[in-house]
Amino acid sequence: MLVQFSLKNVLSFKERTVLDMTAVSAYKEHPDNLIDIGLKEKFLRVTAIYGANASGKSNLNLAMFYFGNIIRGSFDNVRNGESTVIKKYYKPFLFDEEKNEDSEFEVVEILDGFEYRYGFEYNANSIEAEWLYGKNLKTNKRSTIFERSRSEISFGATVRKECSLYQKQIPKETLVLSFFNKLTLKTGVFQKVYSGILDTLVIQADFCEDRSLLEALLPRVIDNEKEKLLKFLSAIDVGIRDIRYEDSDNKVRFITYHRGKDGEDHPLPLYYESEGTIKSILLFIYAQIALKSNASMFVDELYAKLHPLLFKFIIDLFYDERSKAQLIYTTHDPTLMDKRFFRRDQIWFVDKDENGCSKLVALSDYKIRSDASFKKDYLAGVYGGIPLLKEFDMKEGE
Repeated sequence: MLVQFSLKNVLSFKERTVLDMTAVSAYKEHPDNLIDIGLKEKFLRVTAIYGANASGKSNLNLAMFYFGNIIRGSFDNVRNGESTVIKKYYKPFLFDEEKNEDSEFEVVEILDGFEYRYGFEYNANSIEAEWLYGKNLKTNKRSTIFERSRSEISFGATVRKECSLYQKQIPKETLVLSFFNKLTLKTGVFQKVYSGILDTLVIQADFCEDRSLLEALLPRVIDNEKEKLLKFLSAIDVGIRDIRYEDSDNKVRFITYHRGKDGEDHPLPLYYESEGTIKSILLFIYAQIALKSNASMFVDELYAKLHPLLFKFIIDLFYDERSKAQLIYTTHDPTLMDKRFFRRDQIWFVDKDENGCSKLVALSDYKIRSDASFKKDYLAGVYGGIPLLKEFDMKEGE
């Protein structure tokens, strides 16, 4: 379960920026919107991030994508002249004279009764710092698992004996976490943290245009969970009564069935369906994965191609008390920015300053009257995150 995600000097986020999924304890509205695992703190199931075009809200989603890909790929050394993964994903803030500063990522996750804080600093050539700390949530006992600087790696007492043997074998462009995840050790902490972070699903805005995703994911759903998929499709009223697939010559063909005026079911190739329907099917698949595995899901532009009621329907899937799954999505559609649906700590805004630097601010950081309209105040520019439009005349000058 995600507690915090932070970044610094990545894309349009120059300063350290923190997305915090911890609920504000003073707010009593919508208790069902929270995950309660028996701690003093509770955690948000859903977070909405608003911002104008070019404000940087999609960069937050992209940053999580970079973070996961660096962890996933840093163990592989350069081969056949290919760049290292840190060089590929070193994307510092560019509107500044100091363009070669290190970038930084950090995440706080709760996994199997422990809170882990993991992060690293890097540039195009090397990992400059890296750290992993743990806290037992029952005893509140904190421990250092490892700390890395440019010149050395120090290990905590629980892993020192096993890990110190490999200290000199870790290349400068390889993460300690990724390195030890590949080894068979008595301790399972590296595999647990590695898997916990990479369980996060990061979905880009154009994901529904990638047919390879459907071809990889949908057949298994049709084979194993077709009834649940059909109930979902019936619930969102797209008219699909059945869905099947044919797999021949290494090519998958999907067919949906609609009831005609004659009372018979008629086939239709899936790709003749609307983009909203295809996106809904993919979102159902990803949501099922997240809900079953208690994973976090980042979605860029969730609202695109979806009717507002369908948009809300997808969000409501994550208010399942049986799961600890979380949904973080970006949008500029304020339709659901309403106290009837969201707590104040569930809404965030991304805005850019005059230097092109993106800032992330929570609605809970503002003093808000009890009768305030989130949507009305947002569109009035009270919270930022909207475009500053100027007069523009399309007519040619005389």
